[in-house]
Amino acid sequence: MAIFLTKDSKVIVQGMTGAEGMKHTRRMSAAGTEIVGGVNPRKAGRMVELDDRSVPVFGTVREAVDRTGADVSVIFVPPPFARAAVTEATDAGIGLAVLITEGIPVHDAVAFQHHARRRGTRVIGPNCPGLITPGQSNAGIIPADIAPQPGPIGLVSKSGTLTYQLMHELRDTGFSTCVGIGGDPVIGTSHIDCLTAFEADPDTELIVLIGEIGGDAEERAADFIAAHVTKPVVAYIAGFTAPEGRTMGHAGAIVSGSSGTAAGKRRALEAAGVRVGTTPTETARLVREQWEDLR
Repeated sequence: MAIFLTKDSKVIVQGMTGAEGMKHTRRMSAAGTEIVGGVNPRKAGRMVELDDRSVPVFGTVREAVDRTGADVSVIFVPPPFARAAVTEATDAGIGLAVLITEGIPVHDAVAFQHHARRRGTRVIGPNCPGLITPGQSNAGIIPADIAPQPGPIGLVSKSGTLTYQLMHELRDTGFSTCVGIGGDPVIGTSHIDCLTAFEADPDTELIVLIGEIGGDAEERAADFIAAHVTKPVVAYIAGFTAPEGRTMGHAGAIVSGSSGTAAGKRRALEAAGVRVGTTPTETARLVREQWEDLR
């Protein structure tokens, strides 16, 4: 009942011993994630106390993989070191790299995403909250207590904040996996990647897609849904109230003329049979209605 991340995932944290890394490592562990170690060359050989156990700090990702069998890395490093951190994880054979860091230069993101794809590593992010499979594992910064139970909904979102809001609004229905893919211009895992995985997951019965103004990712997702997705999809596009002609602050929210607007994305999705809410609360209501229709 999951995509990409399960109870069997063995997770290391690059940058675990930093303030943010340590805080979220403890949260991930408390949510049931199997944290098997951290990576920091300057603190190799130390042990870190989590709630119920101690985990080692390794000098390299390769050593961590060899010693623990880790297959997931959650990365908390400053932007200048992100490219090297992802490349190191990729070269060590990590299958899933979750990159939380924001503010990464685009040319660095292009380089490590290309390298990761060549080596078969899935990257979530950058500038993302990560992903959570409720009741199984949590890799990133998503608060586990807002969606404590598993359920039939698969969620993929560009926005971290809207990930949390929809999870909270639909917490009584539950989720298979929630994936925050990030909204930067260059990201590793796309809406389409998640739609593909949710379509193949037998325990995901309904998909929620959250997008935002800028770019054409949602339009491409709409084309994919029309051609390949048989499960019902409900969507929300952030930015319906964005003023025309105004430059917005989010890294990926680049609107050119009528291309990339919320209205244009809504038209594309609705043409593919997707129900689209104009607010998060309305979107949650549409999801509940769709779920009742399925039952």
